[in-house]
Amino acid sequence: MQDRAIPVPAAAPAAARPLGPSDYKTLSLAALGGALEFYDFIIFVFFAAVIGELFFPPSIPEWLRQLQTFGIFAAGYLARPLGGIIMAHFGDLFGRKRMFTLSILLMSVPTLLMGCLPTYAHIGLLAPVLLLVLRILQGAAVGGEVPGAWVFVSEHVPPRHIGYACGTLTGGLTAGILLGSLVATVINTAFTPDVLHDWAWRLPFLLGGIFGLCAMYLRRWLEETPVFAEMKARKALAAELPLKAVVRDHRRGVVVSMLLTWMLSAAIVVVILMTPTLLQKLPVYGFDAPTALLANSAATLALTAGCVVWGLIVDRLGAARTVLVGGLLLAIASAAFYFGVSRHHEWLVPLYALAGSAWASWAWCPTRW
Repeated sequence: MQDRAIPVPAAAPAAARPLGPSDYKTLSLAALGGALEFYDFIIFVFFAAVIGELFFPPSIPEWLRQLQTFGIFAAGYLARPLGGIIMAHFGDLFGRKRMFTLSILLMSVPTLLMGCLPTYAHIGLLAPVLLLVLRILQGAAVGGEVPGAWVFVSEHVPPRHIGYACGTLTGGLTAGILLGSLVATVINTAFTPDVLHDWAWRLPFLLGGIFGLCAMYLRRWLEETPVFAEMKARKALAAELPLKAVVRDHRRGVVVSMLLTWMLSAAIVVVILMTPTLLQKLPVYGFDAPTALLANSAATLALTAGCVVWGLIVDRLGAARTVLVGGLLLAIASAAFYFGVSRHHEWLVPLYALAGSAWASWAWCPTRW
């Protein structure tokens, strides 16, 4: 008699149960730990202007310096897929919780080392090379952290609350962007440009190392997911690379998720992460650093709250309807922001906040296909 794979049972009472105290504890700890780790990944971009001046030759044009700086920042995103594939495989073998600890180490150590790096004035071209290597390590870490965290919270809650769970987790990740924006605002306000270029730019990276230790401590209180515990008990853990099985059995979902993730990541990078620098550098805007960062904090706060709200909405409306409504809203809000602020500087904060809340409508997208 031929052996057949036994599907994981989905008990009706468990699927219908409401969220309990243990669920809220898991969501809170996962979101808070994700915020601290994602801070490490994005703090680089808030100091891109200073890093470009310190880690590249002073003789090159400003536009080329900024292009190279953002290129190093983008290298972290290029390393994310490989990190995600590798860490997903070992997450299926050894558990989601263990991979959380590994991803934190891969993130916090390079962040701490960035704060200790010598600049171009001291070691020449080796400075941007080392910066690139550390950035790639960060990308591999976040490539395993973000999808792993989505899987972790999804496996802890009933199916009808997955949108809310993923929205809460994504809200925690975007709260890491908010934390980075606030830290950057404080540092740019507290220190003069000369002091910032001299040594104060290192502070947010050193602080990131401390945040990594805090995230590791928080993850100690998380429990392994019930789905993985059941798979382990039934000896049904992955024996092959998950990428092979996923592409073979879920090709349509993979394609849709990839397209949505590319669009979402590009939007978040441009609207939330790169825009503060563009608001300072482009003549059509011409804002100073504290003003641009303050407005970015408002937009990120709106994005964080919006992730939770849109997570609740998708549980009720469904994924397809939410994508259509959210897509129309974010197109209008983004156009209003970039064109409106160029003509009316006093509209910076409200239009930026509106754009942030609109992009939250897609922040949950890759988790539902």
